[in-house]
Amino acid sequence: MADACCVTDTPAAPPPGADAAAPPSAVWQVRELQAAALSGVLLGISLLLPGGWATAGALAALAVGAATFVPGTLRGLAKRRLGVGLLMTIAAAGAVALGEYGEAATLAFLFSIAEGLEGYAVARTQHGLRALLDLVPATATVRRDGVETEIPAAGLRVGDILLVKPGERIATDGIVTAGRSALDTSVVTGESVPSEAGPGAEVFAGCVNGAGALEITVTATAEDNSLARLVHTVHEAQERKGASQRLAQRFARPLVPGVLVLAALIAALGSLFGDPGVWIERSLVVLVAAAPCAFALSVPVAVVAAIGAASKAGVLLKGGTAVEALGKVRVVAVDKTGTLTRNEPSVIAVVPADGHTRADVLTVAAALEARSEHPLAAAVLAAAGTTAVIPAGDVEAVPGNGLTGTVTGRPARLGKPGFVAPGPLADDVLRLQDAGATVVLVEHDRRLLGAVAVRDEIRPEAADAVKALRAQGVRVVMLTGDNARTAAAIGTAAGIDDIRAELLPEDKARIVTELRAVHGPVAMVGDGINDAPALATADAGIAMGAMGSDVAVEAADIALMGEDLRRLSDALAHTRVARRIFTQNLLMSGGILIALVPLAATGVLGLATVVASHELAEVLVIGNGIRAGRRKHLPAHPPLRASREAPITARLPAPAVALSGPVLLPLSPAAPAVPAGQKAGAGCCGDSCGCGDRRPEK
Repeated sequence: MADACCVTDTPAAPPPGADAAAPPSAVWQVRELQAAALSGVLLGISLLLPGGWATAGALAALAVGAATFVPGTLRGLAKRRLGVGLLMTIAAAGAVALGEYGEAATLAFLFSIAEGLEGYAVARTQHGLRALLDLVPATATVRRDGVETEIPAAGLRVGDILLVKPGERIATDGIVTAGRSALDTSVVTGESVPSEAGPGAEVFAGCVNGAGALEITVTATAEDNSLARLVHTVHEAQERKGASQRLAQRFARPLVPGVLVLAALIAALGSLFGDPGVWIERSLVVLVAAAPCAFALSVPVAVVAAIGAASKAGVLLKGGTAVEALGKVRVVAVDKTGTLTRNEPSVIAVVPADGHTRADVLTVAAALEARSEHPLAAAVLAAAGTTAVIPAGDVEAVPGNGLTGTVTGRPARLGKPGFVAPGPLADDVLRLQDAGATVVLVEHDRRLLGAVAVRDEIRPEAADAVKALRAQGVRVVMLTGDNARTAAAIGTAAGIDDIRAELLPEDKARIVTELRAVHGPVAMVGDGINDAPALATADAGIAMGAMGSDVAVEAADIALMGEDLRRLSDALAHTRVARRIFTQNLLMSGGILIALVPLAATGVLGLATVVASHELAEVLVIGNGIRAGRRKHLPAHPPLRASREAPITARLPAPAVALSGPVLLPLSPAAPAVPAGQKAGAGCCGDSCGCGDRRPEK
């Protein structure tokens, strides 16, 4: 660890899967601290010995203490890398040359303590993240060619059938093909509530299986599963430096040669006008006093600690830049679909026209949507139930409007109000849109069959998350490509009053820029793919529910690995504390440097006092930085129920509505108007589903 505090780059941690020596489990197991203890004992003994024995004891203490940093210093010097260890080495050598053996031994003793504590702090913080890999079991049971075999987890191949018994950890990522169980996913998402897993569910490495047995088709090897990618990404993130960290290192790098020049000038000029012995000794003291080790450590220790703690709570902070950017945020812009809502649309109501039934409406709608991959189409097909769907013939997309085709040999249409006239259902369509639903109308043989309302339900924790952000002084804005009525209903239910609807991706990026100019730093929360322009434009881009999504993790500065939106306010509070801590460190270490140098140059402080003061400051900086790793602001949240909702039947004429299942609706009254000035225009989701929403990104 010699000179680690002042090198330009933080040493990179080994990639996942690489062999790495485990860090010491206790502070007294650190090699540098063991050497420091021995050096201290020898130094203490030397103080009790007479004459030459005292000198021998001091030199022995010096040799033991110096062994912790001199070899690294010489290796760095050979690579033309100057560090604090060089200042300490020169100061110790100079003290020996002046016959101050006790002073030299004291310097080596105290500096070895600081080196040991620094190495222990960083190693333990990084190991806390790497320990996640140990949560993957060493062996796994697979079925190959009909035979169950236990193999090393590293031998799993994509396509293997992994058998997971109750209580076992899942060895790698996969898709459940048989069985049902509840999974503890807290290790990868930070969410304490078990999630249900059945056939078709995606599961991740490290999760703990509940009471049911599962058969899982492997989709990733042990070296490339979600847990390994998470660890690798965070290790890379720890090397990304924020502005404050770069400032500290820009200051520390030229300071070492600058201090050498200053010490040489003090020695030279002082010798011309005074006692050379006195001024040479003072120049050596200045070398130690101006060592910027504590200053250079001010930010990295806090950043590494903050990133490690957040990753264990399901918040991926990609480097010091992300910590600093999120900690300064004053505005949070959130996307609607997949962020405020679950991104799982379902049919909430079917309103048949006079003379028709719910089945008539869904049969024709399902026939037209049978080959569409749009989420709204999936919702319509799910509502149609187990009835065999016969795809419509001659289906054509009418961009921005809907679909046309033939069903049972007669023309049929499905699309947004306006493409298909709502006729007597106009009031019902408006009510459903005010309730946050997307409405499509169905026509067969030129007669209106009815309306289908599809809605992506708001997350039950959304309102609490928005409230928590506002309590932190953050302005919340919703940016969505959805239509104004739907956006207003969802935004109101979430407690957001600044709603920007009917936006293209480039519109979102533009609004982020405008918000920054008016209100200050902006964070954008989206799905990490279609919101890429806004994520890149924002000061802090945040991907929601990014576990297992490479694109989302790469697109954003921060990723919330789980689905709990309350993690957003937790992450903001956590990074604000981290910023406050490394700002304290910068001010404290900078103030100590400014105070010690003139006191050392004028002879007020001697070498031993300066060494003690300087190294104590370094220990304080490290200890303060480690506080950023506390998870006080990253609690485990209990699940919330959707208690803010009421039956949609309260808002529609009962005889006109046939429900497709349990129907819920936010209790909000009339939705507020969307602020004026929003860009309007044609365009749909691209699947010509007929939803009429301006959501080209969805």
